Amino acid sequence: MTLLPTKTLIKTPHGSLTIPACPPDNQTRVQFSLIIPTYNESRNIKDLIVLLTRILDPVLSNNYELIIVDDNSPDRTWEVAQTLTQTYPQVQVMRRQNEKGLSSAVIRGWQAARGDILGVIDADLQHPPEILLKLLNKIQQGADLAVASRHVEGGGVSEWSILRRFLSRGAQLLGLIILPRVVGRVSDPMSGYFMVRRSSIAGPILNPLGYKILLEVIGRGNIENIAEAGYVFQERQEGESKVTWKQYLEYILHLLRLRSRGRIEKLTQRFNFPVGRFVRFGLVGLSGVFVDMSLFYLLSDPSALGWGLTRSKIIAAEVAIINNFLWNDRWTFGDLSSQQRGWGKRLKRLLKFNVICLAGLVLNVLLLNLLFNVFGINRYLANFLAIGLVTLWNFWVNLKLSWRVTEVK
Repeated sequence: MTLLPTKTLIKTPHGSLTIPACPPDNQTRVQFSLIIPTYNESRNIKDLIVLLTRILDPVLSNNYELIIVDDNSPDRTWEVAQTLTQTYPQVQVMRRQNEKGLSSAVIRGWQAARGDILGVIDADLQHPPEILLKLLNKIQQGADLAVASRHVEGGGVSEWSILRRFLSRGAQLLGLIILPRVVGRVSDPMSGYFMVRRSSIAGPILNPLGYKILLEVIGRGNIENIAEAGYVFQERQEGESKVTWKQYLEYILHLLRLRSRGRIEKLTQRFNFPVGRFVRFGLVGLSGVFVDMSLFYLLSDPSALGWGLTRSKIIAAEVAIINNFLWNDRWTFGDLSSQQRGWGKRLKRLLKFNVICLAGLVLNVLLLNLLFNVFGINRYLANFLAIGLVTLWNFWVNLKLSWRVTEVK
């Protein structure tokens, strides 16, 4: 068999994350474009392409394309994928070097796509490729969006732990509370396996966060008819899972961003206030409350260690502060801390963070007394207001002092 020459990498689109109504540069349309976002998937990508072409060739022949969008993987997934273009001419490869993230990778792929129907599938073989035919059939029957769901007839998960099942269902419940008109339209809002008509999402500026691009499509697109097809989520065979606590937190932030309907972005632009960073700081603070309360119980309760109240509170508070610092250093202010590497600089940030939080504790007590004793506000409302003001204080002062970049090479 004569091999075709290896295709060159397709150019990564830039600018706003907007899907064009027509294929770029007046390219020839195809019926279906499937985006495969990858990062360190060199061991899976060939098997996936073999399966996809085996399933799609009899149905769509030369009327589809597979676009692999790789985030400059250290295992050179993009390079492995490029060799596949010799055998599979419908495969195209995009290598992103200046952006990262699954959601934006999908959108960049859609921007370069030629299809009237746009889809996405994971590269790790956890999404069974044969479900594509069911989704395609749903679109051809009139659906604007067809979603592969683990929570309808024929769906499920293979070997998930109780914790992961709890987190998945908990995330869905939280979504129904925060954004019922979006999350409530599908049974599996955290699915990353679906198809959508180009005409249904062309135009609006998309602003995804984290891994859950489906929420963005439903929330910002012109989606009327939605259909679902059940699938069983498979266990990964090769490579490492990319699901972390960060993805769950980004999911919550994404819900809040969609709920705001652009108000958060307008507030950020008008007052130059980092609202997204502040929300992350607040979520980290909630984790600190949990750590503080749990440890305080273990240290002070007579049924546990039974230590003195003051000593228990001091230890619990300090451990909570350290917990908050580690999360903030890695997540809330991660982009800033990466510019000041080394244990010495991290220790300096920890000491500053500690002092500011202790000062915030003193400020909390003063505000509580002022609001309750001077203004006569209900003690619980006064405490709530004091906590809110001190959280804002802690965030702003830490941003300006603890995580400021003061040393350059």
